[in-house]
Amino acid sequence: MQETTMRQRLAGVLILLGLLAQIIGFTGAVPTAQAVSYLLWTAVALLWRDIPKRSRVQAGVLIAIGALMLVVARVVYGAAVNWPAMLQGNVFVATMLVGVSFISLIGTQGNKRPPGKRVTGADGVLRTWLGVHFLGTILNLSTVFMVGDRLARRAPLTTPQLLALNRGLSSAALWSPFFASMAVVIALVPSVQYGHIALIGFPLAMLSGLLTTLELRRRFDLAEVDGFSLSPRSLLMPASMAALVMVFHFWLTPSLTIVSIITFLLPGVALLSNLREGTRYTLRRIRQHTVTRLPGMRGEISLFLAAGLLTLGLSTLVAAAAGDEWTLFARFGMWQAMVSFVAITLSALVGLHPIIGVSVLASVLNLNGGEQTLFAFVALSAWAVGTSVGPLSGINLSLQGRYGVSGYQMMRDNLPYAGMMSLLSLGAIAGLSWLVI
Repeated sequence: MQETTMRQRLAGVLILLGLLAQIIGFTGAVPTAQAVSYLLWTAVALLWRDIPKRSRVQAGVLIAIGALMLVVARVVYGAAVNWPAMLQGNVFVATMLVGVSFISLIGTQGNKRPPGKRVTGADGVLRTWLGVHFLGTILNLSTVFMVGDRLARRAPLTTPQLLALNRGLSSAALWSPFFASMAVVIALVPSVQYGHIALIGFPLAMLSGLLTTLELRRRFDLAEVDGFSLSPRSLLMPASMAALVMVFHFWLTPSLTIVSIITFLLPGVALLSNLREGTRYTLRRIRQHTVTRLPGMRGEISLFLAAGLLTLGLSTLVAAAAGDEWTLFARFGMWQAMVSFVAITLSALVGLHPIIGVSVLASVLNLNGGEQTLFAFVALSAWAVGTSVGPLSGINLSLQGRYGVSGYQMMRDNLPYAGMMSLLSLGAIAGLSWLVI
């Protein structure tokens, strides 16, 4: 028992060191990505036996397949593989999750009863969706934990609550300029016209909220299902964090991404809020968080790192096998866009994150003018639908690691929603193609 306790404590310290190394890397003084990956993977190895069996098997399969694909890409196709850096996939997301965990040390997060008026029923589901969606457009995945942990204080999260959290965040990919999906898309097609994306994407996101509310009201008895209260008191902490993120993003650290800012800002705010009680009190709380809460994140961290290795292996193998000369479509119009959307969304159903399909598709297309904007919307809409339903998407991996829900159960519960959103997205793609092509 003592050996297990010491092992978990050491893993917690390594996770904390990984977070600190990542923050140091943001300064640009020294590259730390490789060191961060080694620290987190070592912590996962120490905690491997403690990971729930389902998550352990899933992570093990992802690791094995990802590593095998890298070997095949190198041996069969002669691809150049940077072996020392092969563990860096999704490290930035994993460290963000670690940073977000420090929310529990801020202010009154430890209160047992959630503040604000209790809201239930379809109104509560809609409020949960709205809160996660609009705060999530800025705070990304951290909003799910802010809202989800608040709801979980009354009772374990129910399926309608989990689905509202899932869809509220994933639909933000349709239009948010601060979302990870938008950062990926802009990197792939720099000439995208964001105004056209927002014109189509925002109304589609609002339809997602309406569809979620109507569907969950039909499928479940929502009478005793708690929603997220949108009272000023309940919004104070997440709204304040969102405002701080914006200050850093636009004025203090404009070169950093939203994910990077969240990674260092939340632990920094937690540290400052505790220092009011004295240095000894602050150190005691951070130590307790390091040796208990951080090792408890083993499920989330292991799944994200394993999925990152799979992504690297698959993208490397596809790039090596396809070569540089082949082009998928001579022209990227409405029908090509629709086929691409369906392909990326279906790939999410079998466990591939949409970023894989989007990256692979971009690598085999030669896009010009308005085709870039059409491709961008295809990528964003497939991301929004695919991450909601994909068992290995970031949101579902997080819900699985944080609240114990099965990723495949979330997939089954989201299939009707994904079908309806796919039809709406295909209609939106047709409309946008008429506008920009």
